[in-house]
Amino acid sequence: MANQNHTITQSNFNFPKQKSVYKGKVREVYNINDEELVMIATDRLSAFDVVMPKGIPYKGQILNQIATSMMKATEDLVPNWLTATPDPNVAVGHLCEPFKVEMVIRGYMSGHAAREYKAGRRLLCGAAMPEGMKENDKFPEPIITPATKAEMGDHDEDISREDILKRSIVSEDDYVILEDYTRKLFQRGTEIAASRGLILVDTKYEFGKTKDGKIVLIDEIHTPDSSRYFYADGYQERQDNDEPQKQLSKEFVRQWLISNNFQGLEGQTVPEMSDAYIETVSERYIELYENIMGESFVKADVSNIQHRIEKNVLAYLNQ
Repeated sequence: MANQNHTITQSNFNFPKQKSVYKGKVREVYNINDEELVMIATDRLSAFDVVMPKGIPYKGQILNQIATSMMKATEDLVPNWLTATPDPNVAVGHLCEPFKVEMVIRGYMSGHAAREYKAGRRLLCGAAMPEGMKENDKFPEPIITPATKAEMGDHDEDISREDILKRSIVSEDDYVILEDYTRKLFQRGTEIAASRGLILVDTKYEFGKTKDGKIVLIDEIHTPDSSRYFYADGYQERQDNDEPQKQLSKEFVRQWLISNNFQGLEGQTVPEMSDAYIETVSERYIELYENIMGESFVKADVSNIQHRIEKNVLAYLNQ
């Protein structure tokens, strides 16, 4: 059964030269001397912009290992913030000033794009969606549909390239680089997914600027939390028969919540997640890892996860 003592849902470390801590929905980021960041992937689960009350065993390890591995697999194309991975749940990298946009790229008309299309809209963030498409069809070319990074608690909002430039959220010179990097990463992500029998449907990338002004990839990349995957096998057959696609993302959690009358709306309460259900979510995340990475998942020792992380990070910082 899922043992909550074997998960990390919050941390309260005090590292040498620590300046501040930022706690996001899933990650906790420690600023070390205004030079590097220690990012801890917790086992918190967020859906509909709400953090669930219980942690999911191994989820932080899974997301961290996929993201850091995918950064290494794309660093020849796009520079990234990462410098070290001292623990299965931890990534360390350069302190960056994040851009206030998420670069969302879609190869297929799914999720939010499909909902907009069904509502009769043919433009999404200024990108055209051709007539005559049906849900989960492939776009002729991937489209970039940015979102503004919302302040705490609010949903991210769609925004067009024109509005990003008009509102000076990103300079034109920088935005051209963000678009170029986004397309290159998506192309590589698509190739990696195809080699594992998967289709990378859509994903988001986040970028920041280092102190010396270099634009780098930050945060997670190609994880099941930031991306949607389909199984390639049977994809066309399911499209031809108007059947739903077999997905590899945390959509299964959203569907469970919806079926239990929760979509993060005012007045709704998060349904109780039993230990047995949490165990199945953990198993699904392990399945996601093994499919995306094309290798078996090796569980880290979680008998005292806080102590393990602290010991490994201190060993790294004291080098």
